[in-house]
Amino acid sequence: MTQLSPRSYSTLSQLAFPKSSLLTQTLLVLGGAALVALLSQLQVQKDPVPWTMQTFGVLLVGAALGWKRGGLALLVYLLAGAAGLHVFAGGKFGFGGPSSGYLLGFVAAAALVGWLVQRFGLDRGFVGTTLAMLAGNAVIYALGLPWLGHALPALHGQALLNAGLIPFLLWDAAKLILAALLLPTAWRLLPHRAP
Repeated sequence: MTQLSPRSYSTLSQLAFPKSSLLTQTLLVLGGAALVALLSQLQVQKDPVPWTMQTFGVLLVGAALGWKRGGLALLVYLLAGAAGLHVFAGGKFGFGGPSSGYLLGFVAAAALVGWLVQRFGLDRGFVGTTLAMLAGNAVIYALGLPWLGHALPALHGQALLNAGLIPFLLWDAAKLILAALLLPTAWRLLPHRAP
């Protein structure tokens, strides 16, 4: 008895580059990392975690590239900053500070959003895109908040939530709605829709 493989949906990048070479794949990964690095420079300084456009880029990269390339793009971004390139919020670099858990969450979030897109085609409509990106945001907070609490032990309970979660909810909701409008629109604008 043969097993049916689960349905797989194309990503925007697969539709745009259906027969991509290793060079194209590499450029897509590097481009995803560069987009997040660029968006991380759009920030409002707030301690201990700044307000940036990073998560907007993280979620878009995951959805557009899929789970493997999206996760890899964010891993490249993380490693570039850890190696000393000024790609983190406000041109910072290095790893181990209070917001490093959020950076780790970026890798997992991009991979999760990419997987949801490829497995269920959630980026084709507003509601599906919103659900995929809510899941991605939840992963970022699930890794970011414990790290923040460990790095700054004075923050615990409500103080931790006030520093690393509550102030960002409306900002993240606005970015999420923008992304949830952009992705389905991109699908409608493409000349050929793929499964």
